[in-house]
Amino acid sequence: MSLQDTVLMQLRDLILSGQFEPGQRLAEQQLAERLGASRTPVRAALVTLEQEGLVQANETGKYLVRQFTSQEVIDAIAVRGHLEGMAARLVAEHGVSRQLQGQLQTVLDEGDRLLADNPLTIESYAAYSVMNDRFHALILDASGNRALQRAVELNDKLPFAPASAMLPMQGTVTMDRDWMLYAHRQHHMLFDALRRGEGARAQALAVEHTEVAQMNMRLALERRSESEQVLPGIRLVVG
Repeated sequence: MSLQDTVLMQLRDLILSGQFEPGQRLAEQQLAERLGASRTPVRAALVTLEQEGLVQANETGKYLVRQFTSQEVIDAIAVRGHLEGMAARLVAEHGVSRQLQGQLQTVLDEGDRLLADNPLTIESYAAYSVMNDRFHALILDASGNRALQRAVELNDKLPFAPASAMLPMQGTVTMDRDWMLYAHRQHHMLFDALRRGEGARAQALAVEHTEVAQMNMRLALERRSESEQVLPGIRLVVG
């Protein structure tokens, strides 16, 4: 990556990990010193982050960390569901290649293996997160729709919108393993719909799949002090 890309990635991660308070001013010189870069890539990163919706410029042109309402976050998760639903429908209608079928089956088998642990370990959650991202990425890539892929990529820049963003909350839910088993069962049903070429069913399953993430977000907001220990970025969400 270029220096500008590196600074952008680092600054985005700092914001999403809750290193700054909502409404906090992001001073270019201080950020440059913190990131070990000049002000030029920092300024470019702030412009990009404003376009992504993570920061906003005030009336004097200074950049501030943006705060989000709970509804905005839940809406972003829902948008991902509809976008991924479109991707799933396209894949089902195009037909699942033998290579894609093998890749998805391998991912699902890995998920089955990880969820066989009872209780689940921290390592299990981390590995499942990687598997989950891989499953969603395979379907999105196979859709062949670049505009759709860009839309998901942009939406995923918002707090807690990506596919695995809410998984850390599972560790604070009493029935965490049951919810993960349910979500992974949805993965299997979606795979079955894709193989059968059932576009409408695949789309509906992908949309429904995000309901678990929305439930976890509501739970996280109800239990803020506990949530901040596993999701520090929850501080960006107000109300």
